[in-house]
Amino acid sequence: MSTTTIILIVLAVVVLWAIFAYNGFVRLVTRTKEAWADIDVQLKRRYDLIPNLVEAVKGYATHEKTAFENVTKARAAAMGAGTVAEHAQAENMLTGALKSLFAVSEAYPDLKANQNFLALQGELSDTENKIQAARRFYNGNARDLNIAIDSFPGNLIAKSFNFSKQEFFELEEGAAAKEPVAVKF
Repeated sequence: MSTTTIILIVLAVVVLWAIFAYNGFVRLVTRTKEAWADIDVQLKRRYDLIPNLVEAVKGYATHEKTAFENVTKARAAAMGAGTVAEHAQAENMLTGALKSLFAVSEAYPDLKANQNFLALQGELSDTENKIQAARRFYNGNARDLNIAIDSFPGNLIAKSFNFSKQEFFELEEGAAAKEPVAVKF
């Protein structure tokens, strides 16, 4: 084999590796975007349920104005969040506001027995579980992408084509943040 043939073979291997590495990054970015879209769908479902839940509670607890305002403000902030970090912060506020709303509902036995309220609670509980699953899926894909961007020699391709790391979608630290929204029947 001549030197030219060896150089061409090495060059072909490097080009093929670059193509496969680039395609791998495209796949990871696409999976991460898909995972975020899953979170977004579940968050929108949650946002759509909240006004109905607030109205159901308002019918029984008309003097609990602060709790209703807090939920409404938190929902608006969550819907307006742009980045992953802003979404995480807004969702933490919304979860806290919902906990206070459910605490208010505990004082009204008729409300706790209302079928509409119970159905809304069940829907919200189901949505919370779906958000948690979507968050795990997104964070796993973001982790894989971030590792690929940081790892050698893939980082050469990542830098060359401006692939960027993704933030994780996490709850705030602390015992209160790790507890799910209390839904009692």
